Amino acid sequence: MRRLALAVALLGTLTRPAAARDLKEVQQRGKLLVVVAGDPAAPGAPSRFLAKKGEEFVGIEGEILAGFARQQKVELQLVYVPSWDVLVSSLLQKKGDLAAGGMSNTEERRKVIGFSAETFPTRDVVGTRKPHRVVQTVEQLREEQVGVATGTSYVDAARAAGVPAANLKILPDTSDVTELMRAGTITATVQGVEFALAPQQEDPNVQLGLFLGPPQSIALGVRKEDQQLLAALNDYISNIRKTATWNRLVIKYFGNRAIDVLRRARGE
Repeated sequence: MRRLALAVALLGTLTRPAAARDLKEVQQRGKLLVVVAGDPAAPGAPSRFLAKKGEEFVGIEGEILAGFARQQKVELQLVYVPSWDVLVSSLLQKKGDLAAGGMSNTEERRKVIGFSAETFPTRDVVGTRKPHRVVQTVEQLREEQVGVATGTSYVDAARAAGVPAANLKILPDTSDVTELMRAGTITATVQGVEFALAPQQEDPNVQLGLFLGPPQSIALGVRKEDQQLLAALNDYISNIRKTATWNRLVIKYFGNRAIDVLRRARGE
């Protein structure tokens, strides 16, 4: 569930959809097809954002989309693609009606697709593990051995913060950063707060410190021409966000401390 930079080359390789696959067509078909990256049988599944466990859709977006599908009287169906770097292209190639699973609403992606209302707030954050210090300043961060996943925006965030090349450890995307911090291979990491909250929930020794960059949003991706579907999604998500349901889902999937951490990430 990484915020991968969308390659500019994508613009030249994709063909434009012949026709919109909008809300009316979804209703007539009786199925809402959602493109999601990853292997549903992989270790660590189901996701805190979107997965299917038995007959139940789980994750914060899974429960939101299940409710939306019920409202529209259609069946929710996940369409898995191999990796995040083909998620947007798969949506544009009409393999599904929308893309989900913890996708950040980035400037690069907005060039080619639209986004729904926010399903989850995010921001890059520095994580460490006790007994190591909590990193509170960029000067402290530059002194750490910082592990970040290859191909993600976190590499750019660490470099933008001035982490020296000698201190920046580029890790395979599958690396367990918590285990690497426990072993002392790295002393800190940069991740989206949604990823950092998960190990903090499971390991009380994980500490969140300095936020990097501005607040951002995770949302559902739609094709730009599918305005009816987008409007219906926005209406449903906005209503959910006004109720206690959203807070309940955040706590359910990200832990009791998540609401406070997200408020701090927003600067509230």
